[in-house]
Amino acid sequence: MTPLSRALPSKPEMSRSDRTIILDARALSRALQRMAVEVLELAHGTDGLVLIGIQRRGVELAERIAKLIEKDEGVVVPRGALDITLYRDDLETVGPKPMIGETRIPGDLSGRHVVIVDDVLYTGRTVRAALDELTDFGRPKRISLCVLVDRGGRELPIQPDIVGTRVKATNGERVDVLVEELDGRDEVDVVSRGGPS
Repeated sequence: MTPLSRALPSKPEMSRSDRTIILDARALSRALQRMAVEVLELAHGTDGLVLIGIQRRGVELAERIAKLIEKDEGVVVPRGALDITLYRDDLETVGPKPMIGETRIPGDLSGRHVVIVDDVLYTGRTVRAALDELTDFGRPKRISLCVLVDRGGRELPIQPDIVGTRVKATNGERVDVLVEELDGRDEVDVVSRGGPS
C-alpha cells in the first residue's frame, strides 16, 4: 500500500443502497405472462377488452400484457394511457408546475371491459384518481384492476383483481418497478428510504 492510497478515505457504508430484489427480469416476465392469462379469464376473452396503463410504468406493463394476449389469441387488444396528475386529491402538494404526461384513450369506453394496469398498488389514491378520470371517457360495463405489485398499506377500500406479486413493505420502504423501456432493465426492488435511491 502506498502512502497515497492510505490517505484516501474509504466509501462510507451509508452510501450503499439498501435494495432487495423482489423480482428479477425472468420472474417479472413470468408474472406478466400469468397476469395476461388472468386478464383473459377475468374478461372471458377479448371481446370488449381494453387495457389502460397508468403513467408511467403502468403504460409499459399494459403494452406487454396486451402483446402477450395478442400472441395467444391472434386479436389486437386496444390499449391506452392515463395520466392522473390533475385528478389527484393531493395536487396542491405536488408543486406549482406538475409534470403532466399523456392521456390516450382508444375510443369510447361505454360498454367495454376496461382493465386498469399499474405498477404498484399502495394507498389506493392513484387508482381512485384513475377511476375519476375514466368517467370522463364514457361508462364502461366493468372496470378491473391489474397491478404488478401489491405492497399493502391501503388508505381507501380499493383491491386489485389481478396481482403479479404481493410484498410486505413498511412505511420506511419504497417499492421500485424498473422496466427495460424506461430504465434499461426489468426488476422489482424494495428500497429502504434511509439509503439512496
